Amino acid sequence: MVEAERSLGAELDRLAPVLEPLGERFAAAGHALHLVGGPVRDAMLGRTVGDLDLTTSARPEETERLLAGWADAVWDVGRDFGTIGARAGNWQVEVTTYRSESYDPSSRKPVVDFGDTLAGDLGRRDFTVNAMAVSVPDRTFEDPHGGVVDLAHRLLRTPARPEDSFSDDPLRMMRAARFAATLGFEVVPEVVAAMTAMAERIGIISAERVRDELVKLVSAPQPRRGLTLLVETGLAALVLPELPALALERDEHHRHKDVYEHTLTVLEQAIDLEDRLAPDGARGPDSSPDFIVRFAALMHDVGKPRTRRFLDDGTVTFHHHDVVGAKMTRKRMQALRFSRDEVDAVSTLVELHLRFHGYGGGEWTDSAVRRYVRDAGDQLERLHILTRADCTTRNRRKADRLRRSYDDLEARIARLSEEEELAAIRPDLDGNQIMEVLGIGPGREVGEAYRFLLDLRIDEGPLAADEAARRLQEWWASRR
Repeated sequence: MVEAERSLGAELDRLAPVLEPLGERFAAAGHALHLVGGPVRDAMLGRTVGDLDLTTSARPEETERLLAGWADAVWDVGRDFGTIGARAGNWQVEVTTYRSESYDPSSRKPVVDFGDTLAGDLGRRDFTVNAMAVSVPDRTFEDPHGGVVDLAHRLLRTPARPEDSFSDDPLRMMRAARFAATLGFEVVPEVVAAMTAMAERIGIISAERVRDELVKLVSAPQPRRGLTLLVETGLAALVLPELPALALERDEHHRHKDVYEHTLTVLEQAIDLEDRLAPDGARGPDSSPDFIVRFAALMHDVGKPRTRRFLDDGTVTFHHHDVVGAKMTRKRMQALRFSRDEVDAVSTLVELHLRFHGYGGGEWTDSAVRRYVRDAGDQLERLHILTRADCTTRNRRKADRLRRSYDDLEARIARLSEEEELAAIRPDLDGNQIMEVLGIGPGREVGEAYRFLLDLRIDEGPLAADEAARRLQEWWASRR
């Protein structure tokens, strides 16, 4: 606890140039201002605070007036929730009026009532470790719900009864899983029990808010911890049902492990390989997690439950689970309102995650390498990560063989890329040349000829223009 107080003091010293003038400005207008929530928690954990969350007795219109004379820019997109945002230099702050917040049982949006006391505001927050505040500029520390003690014991509990807290805002149940994954804290039993009993209430929360929490959870340092909590409480069955469904299946290579456990292991192994995405592999403390590759790892086997078949000899197959899984992934991500680019990227990775194993012992032709690169497109590096992470065998000899085979494939890709610019593969003739060679005008047949030449280019490599024209004419004559 002493160390936490020391860390908080050091961080407040660093933040003083921005917090003290702002606090004095509010105090002169007769209003209290407190640093609150995540910034206080992170400061006590010895983490550098970024954006600043503050709470105040001032109403939004007064907050906006006070910030306007201090900040470079002010915005009020959160006014309905009592929040005014501002930027001053490199600092971004959000100042929110003391409030209480609750949900109508049939509504997706909170009903916001402004409060008059800091104690009331802290009592409505999600967890005790986020219900601590420091007044500015005088630095009085407020902790009415024992957040410091829970911080020291690495526990997540709610300031109020968890049933009341989750009834007010059901998204807090997902936040519990997210903070468990982010902070590595344990969720106390009474909170887990309330999450389990009230899981269905998550249904009133909008898909966009659920998506945002899921992204933060998957992008956390320990996503397995949070995902496991979602599955155990039944929340995952409502927000990402493909995940708990995997626990019913058996992996065709390792029957002692179900596909659910295999999937979580693949996710962790993909995280370990994320530094391949950083420039020159220079992963550091400021490196960002890659949600696309993580979510692809989480979804890569979701097609297995629908494709499971039992053979007469007792073995189990999951033929085409990659294709089925890609369709399921696309549908789920669309339901969660992910962007088209995100949906396309993750679905492509899920569909291609078995492609490497389809080439048997690793005897890849040049044409196969070209197709692999072309089909992966701008997801090639992520596909490298996912394919490598998908090896969870405990058989060291088999794991080494697969690793060497993939090393060889990447070397082949690098060599051919240098020789042929694989990432920009195009036919040896463009559309205008095709029309000139065949004596035809624009239309569907030009597209068919283009695809013929593209396949030819992939199968045989670059051809001289006259040879490409000759082959095109032969193809055209055979069609006619």
